[in-house]
Amino acid sequence: MCTGRGWLATLAGVPSLFRRKPADLVEESVTPVTTDEDSSAARPRGYTPAKGRETPKRPGAGRRPAGPAKPLTKEEAREQRRTARAESAAEFRREGGPRDRGPERLLARNVVDSRRTVGTWFFGGALIVLLGSNQAMPPIVRLLSNVLWGALALGVVIDSVLIARKIKKLVRERFPKSTERLGSLYFYAIMRSITFRKMRAPAPRVNVGDKI
Repeated sequence: MCTGRGWLATLAGVPSLFRRKPADLVEESVTPVTTDEDSSAARPRGYTPAKGRETPKRPGAGRRPAGPAKPLTKEEAREQRRTARAESAAEFRREGGPRDRGPERLLARNVVDSRRTVGTWFFGGALIVLLGSNQAMPPIVRLLSNVLWGALALGVVIDSVLIARKIKKLVRERFPKSTERLGSLYFYAIMRSITFRKMRAPAPRVNVGDKI
């Protein structure tokens, strides 16, 4: 049986953790960490990162901001406005405006554009009548001018009635549930019929004589 002195001698020969201070244990368990800033500072000038690692980006705080756009001169601004007007006119010529939207309006335009209308001669004839009605002209010229004016007016009325009747028939056949007012379509088509073909907008999509 061991005595108390024997136990003390045995414990004295074995290293014990109980003799070490807690602070020593903490210092040994902590591994020093090197930050990116320290590693960057320790790198030699001209250092290139190894392949597979992202190259650090330069901070953008010191970059100069882009300067304001250079103002246009009077000639450039005038040319820009002219180009914008030309593009707008070309688009209106192709597509028309809000009043030209809808399948019924397209049908009315095609009805007018597929035929020769008396209205296209109306304004030219009106100019001739105006000149021929001058009191300085011989009576026979004034008479012929009045006859021409009456013939043109009657031709426009007859042509408008025929156009309106055809539009009414086609709209009822192709768009039976249409909510478009027929009176508005008639007026739209008649105004187009007295406009020169090359000046119509939107531009005609059918040729004279095409079947609608």
